Amino acid sequence: MDYVSALVPPVVMAVFFIGVIRVIVKSQGGANKAKEDAAVDAALARTQSAGQAPAGTDV
Repeated sequence: MDYVSALVPPVVMAVFFIGVIRVIVKSQGGANKAKEDAAVDAALARTQSAGQAPAGTDV
């Protein structure tokens, strides 16, 4: 029975890993894609506008 207790943790981890990968793949594209793209675009715009120093100042 030692072999069963040795195999259970890797099998459980593999099942959870496969589940995580399936969730990631299913959440790509579709209606979520437009929301994710808009969020990334907004974050990039904030970063770019905050990164510009006012004229006449040395940073």
